[in-house]
Amino acid sequence: MRRYLTQLALAFAALLTVSSLAAAQLAPLQVPKEAVAAPRCTGRDILAELREQQPAEWARIKEAADRTLNGRHIFWRIDGPKGPPSYLFGTIHLSDDRINALPVGVQLALQSAGKVVLEVADLSPKALAAAFAKSQGILVFADGRSLETLLTPEEKAIAREALTKAGIPAAALAAFKPWVVNMMLSLSDCERRRSAAGLQPLDLRLADNARGRGVPVAGLETLEDQLQALAAVPDTDQLTVLRAGLKLTERSDDVLETMVRSYLAREIGLILPMHELLWRQAGFEPKAFAAFLKQLVTKRNVRMRDAAVPLLAEGGAFVAVGALHLPGESGLVALLREAGYKVTPAE
Repeated sequence: MRRYLTQLALAFAALLTVSSLAAAQLAPLQVPKEAVAAPRCTGRDILAELREQQPAEWARIKEAADRTLNGRHIFWRIDGPKGPPSYLFGTIHLSDDRINALPVGVQLALQSAGKVVLEVADLSPKALAAAFAKSQGILVFADGRSLETLLTPEEKAIAREALTKAGIPAAALAAFKPWVVNMMLSLSDCERRRSAAGLQPLDLRLADNARGRGVPVAGLETLEDQLQALAAVPDTDQLTVLRAGLKLTERSDDVLETMVRSYLAREIGLILPMHELLWRQAGFEPKAFAAFLKQLVTKRNVRMRDAAVPLLAEGGAFVAVGALHLPGESGLVALLREAGYKVTPAE
């Protein structure tokens, strides 16, 4: 198991994870020179397809999105009882150039921040390797079960290929729990090549930018927290999520492209209903997906809120987390309002 931990850590880092600047003094979020030749990921817009080919399904997704509280913004101003305003910014953990082209308002808020707060403060290779070493017990089955017997031959072939592309021998499939393999599937081949070429997801660039300017970086969670959240999904639901992911793996580029376009259009509320439709079309009920979201989003939102409140007390913080943590009645925007902060759109 130990020999696989480095590859797992690199895959996890890839998962967690600019236009003209208004202020010349702002250190740009630069692309490494070695990454210039990295491919641009492309895919089809699933929602555009639905509008044209399945208008009734599109209408249901749009209606669900319209009902989503705080689902049309990714950049929020936070005003507390004292100090300058803080800001909350939703990211997508991808290296896509369109995502990394930060709006001027976000750039200025980042420049003026006294601290930058991310989901995890330290995603260095050393920290990742240490987190996986501490978490070996939740990576594998301990009761004799194995994905070699739980998956069909077709599913096993896809899972083995996913592990191989992540740099992990296919034979490791016999040991891993479903959430580990599902983590590998979450990254498209193109995004993996971009990561290998040196391109970073936005969260890592924000951290590097802050540290380069001497601004402290704090985290709302630890890496172990995030791994525990993934492992906390019931095993039966983990397996269902994995099997659905294996069936939809050919659309991974399309899913990511659709997410990026929804994000850029500030229509965050479209993303989850779109995923639920894909699940149903693949022959799976969204019940397991809901259990997955409860552990990976809803419960973590509360933990993030609790960790953010003391960091917001003096004002002047720039908080950046995955965009799906912002909307909804249990999203960070609503939770921070419940905690007494005034949270308003900043774009």
